[in-house]
Amino acid sequence: MTQLVRQAEPESPLVRATTWPVAEFDAAACADLLGWEPAGGADLASLRSLHRAHVARVAFENLDVVLGRVPSLDPGALVDKVVHRHRGGYCYELNSLFGALLDALGFPTRRVLARIGDPAQQARPRSHLVGLVAAEGRWWIADVGFGSGPLEPVPLDGETVRQGGWTWRVVRGPEGWWRVQQLQERWETQYTLADEATYRVDVEVANHNTATSPTSPFTRRPIVVQRSAEEERRLVGRTLAVRRPDGSETSRLVGDAEYGEVLGSFGLRPSQEEVAAVVASLSPQG
Repeated sequence: MTQLVRQAEPESPLVRATTWPVAEFDAAACADLLGWEPAGGADLASLRSLHRAHVARVAFENLDVVLGRVPSLDPGALVDKVVHRHRGGYCYELNSLFGALLDALGFPTRRVLARIGDPAQQARPRSHLVGLVAAEGRWWIADVGFGSGPLEPVPLDGETVRQGGWTWRVVRGPEGWWRVQQLQERWETQYTLADEATYRVDVEVANHNTATSPTSPFTRRPIVVQRSAEEERRLVGRTLAVRRPDGSETSRLVGDAEYGEVLGSFGLRPSQEEVAAVVASLSPQG
């Protein structure tokens, strides 16, 4: 796949955000999975279409963690899992792979570990990997690994953006933290970025802790999420819920026999042995 013309890089608002070496991996296979063909430069229209295609086609999921595996962050392993084995992943996997694809296409990128929620209200560790991407003279949050995240990039300059039925903004507080917020009944901070350097070793440690700690929400039960402009589908344990932007929600329990079919409805194709092991980990009540 031909690399697009690399954009000039504006000054980063998070001065300690770090670049990573561009990895050798099958970027063309990733672009094919997303049904994307380069039609111009590494511009905002391309970034938006790539982001929206990734969210639509690659589900957030933690099945490997439930199966007792620590997910690999090697780009080649991620291509094998997501492209060839038709699986998804969680933030460390999906945003690592998406960031590598953007790197290969010529977008200036950064990797940042964020804190879920607002540390001014409750302190949490830096456990969510997000991407910063420059396009058309602005920096954007590019996050395809949050599950309940934005459909398209969100600008870092405070502009409110509506994406289907969902509304987002990024605001900077007086202490300098950047809060990524979604409008629900009121603005809710989904995660917070501080001007702290993120190195690959930080991400590797966070990934290992998230995949192995008994206090991690991802080691307790399966979580699969996929969002569109009109709704968010979420499978947590046995509960399959559909939530809409107006806050309305429907849900039902999923039985053993249909669990693999439901995973397939998210575009996931785990093996029969993997489905059986996941089902065996579930409680009867969900």
